[in-house]
Amino acid sequence: MKKYLLQIVIILSGGIFCCFFSIPAACILLLCGFLLMLIQSVSEQKQKRNILELCNKISEILNGKEEIQFDSFQEDEFSILSSEIQKMTVRLREQNAALLQDKQFMKESLEDMSHQLRTPLTSIMLIAGMLRKQELSPHERTVQIQELMKLLSQMQWQIETLLQLSRLDAGAVKFQQSEILVSDLIQNALEPLAISLELKNITIRKEITGTPSFQGDMHYCTEAVTNILKNCMEHTPEGGTIQIQSAENVIYTSLIITDSGSGIPEQNLPHLFERFYRGTEFNRNGFGLGLAFAQKMITSQNGSLQVKNAVPHGAEFEFRMYRIAQV
Repeated sequence: MKKYLLQIVIILSGGIFCCFFSIPAACILLLCGFLLMLIQSVSEQKQKRNILELCNKISEILNGKEEIQFDSFQEDEFSILSSEIQKMTVRLREQNAALLQDKQFMKESLEDMSHQLRTPLTSIMLIAGMLRKQELSPHERTVQIQELMKLLSQMQWQIETLLQLSRLDAGAVKFQQSEILVSDLIQNALEPLAISLELKNITIRKEITGTPSFQGDMHYCTEAVTNILKNCMEHTPEGGTIQIQSAENVIYTSLIITDSGSGIPEQNLPHLFERFYRGTEFNRNGFGLGLAFAQKMITSQNGSLQVKNAVPHGAEFEFRMYRIAQV
């Protein structure tokens, strides 16, 4: 009532002043003044109810209620405010769902990583225990040390790959852009696999049309292609072949790597680039990181990596580096 006191005083003062000129005019002024006050009071009460209702809905959102309807606010500024709150609510829920998904992915990744590291660590401890035995012959000791070095090398590769993937996810990798000749890229990628390819008597066939090239980081692209070739080598039988084809056009430069293995089970194809994915025997002997790393490395440089089964058999990986940004 106090907030209306000034208005009442003004209306009464105006009515008294009008009485000196016209009694009907004074009555009309008083009637209109008090009518306006009534309308203002009703409007303020409605606003209070709307604010209270809006506060209740926000409280329900904060308490985790999923379905909140703002349809009751259909006019004035409250409809705009409720609409913006609803948009904000939807956005926050989407972000919360994404955070929960990331949290679940991190949990599963940590579990997979601990499992991947636990197995070689157990083997290393067993080998270390055997090396302590005095009766171990020099030949047996050499064999065990070689196995130990192999396990340590695998663990080192796995940890380094995970660190690089984490840096890529965080956007902490700075790629050096330079002109890369595909012939040089293939040579660099094959170099660390030369001995293994020779031991398996695998033939490398190259079909390079012209002198294809692209802009990218030579170091990281080499690592990506090496991982693809390593995967093909592991699934190519002794005496088999790996075919490398390359060409370029105005849109992209392509590099197609095809092995002569048995191919990829259909159920594995959609998951082949997922981290730690180990489905059937096709990838059970690996760590499920090499191809994930290769795809991440290539896509981070405006490229793409796809896989399919070749005809009549084998796996075919197509690596493309685009000259213009993909939409």
